Amino acid sequence: MKLQISTWLQNLGIASSIASLFTLFFRLSDFEWITKSVYHIPVFFVILFLISLIIAEDVRKICKRIFWYEKRKVKRPIWQVGIGFIFFLAQISMVMVFSKELTQPQLGGMPLFLVFAFMNAFILTIIYEEIFYRTSN
Repeated sequence: MKLQISTWLQNLGIASSIASLFTLFFRLSDFEWITKSVYHIPVFFVILFLISLIIAEDVRKICKRIFWYEKRKVKRPIWQVGIGFIFFLAQISMVMVFSKELTQPQLGGMPLFLVFAFMNAFILTIIYEEIFYRTSN
């Protein structure tokens, strides 16, 4: 049961990252319908999120193959990096799409939302590991 929830949460993070990043990229285009939103949620984001949910499992499996996850003797470090990256990218992409005004504050020349996203991803990875990581992964 925990493994299914873990996989579902990973796929949800991947899908939201894909949908947010593509929404951000296409928002810069000249297509007017891409900028339409309902209750401040871009319609294009919702469409891409639903499509991304379908392919998120495959993206996750491809990343595991690329980084030789199954061949590694000690899987924990690469598992932590993967989960942390999902959390980090999901936060950044959501801020860029839904809260663009949060990208303005700077901390010594670095956007403050990147610092918070990194700290949150670190903490979330530790919490996630305590709940879901098993030595059999």
